[in-house]
Amino acid sequence: MPQYSLLLYVVVPVWLLAGFADWLCHRRSHIERTSGATESALHLLLLAEMGIPLLAAIYLQANALVFAVLIVGALLHEATTWFDLRIATSSRRIGVLEQMIHSVLEACPMVILMLVATAEWPQFLALFGLGTEAARFDPVLNEQAPPAAYGVALAVGVALLSVGPYVEELLRARRSPHRLPAENR
Repeated sequence: MPQYSLLLYVVVPVWLLAGFADWLCHRRSHIERTSGATESALHLLLLAEMGIPLLAAIYLQANALVFAVLIVGALLHEATTWFDLRIATSSRRIGVLEQMIHSVLEACPMVILMLVATAEWPQFLALFGLGTEAARFDPVLNEQAPPAAYGVALAVGVALLSVGPYVEELLRARRSPHRLPAENR
């Protein structure tokens, strides 16, 4: 289905690259001296909040269970983003480029949900008691999951563009003895 191709080969790479670009913005702005480890830890939480639902959408049959996981993940991601931005905006300057990158990062969970929902509409409706199908909540492996090479590429991409940089950011923030005064942030 074209929705899954868009998810796998457009949305996921764009999301990974946007996350890496956001990390570059944090590094350039010396996040370790401003909002520090608190904001950095939230970035890892954001990754988990949508990383797990994304893996479910890729490797499990999209049924009511997967849609529930995607919706909960997207809502948690949005709530955590709100806290992240409250901390960030009160302790450092967020430039225009970083704001635009945040727009991409915030849109991706909803884009993922919409792509998978349009591909598996009957089960999406079933989650809400609508349509003709009964909601299925059994975790079933997706028989049309991407090849193993995609999984390896995804794991390498996540390690190099998301987990690795954000763990480095957290460690850098935890080690930093310096915090800039509020007027210099």
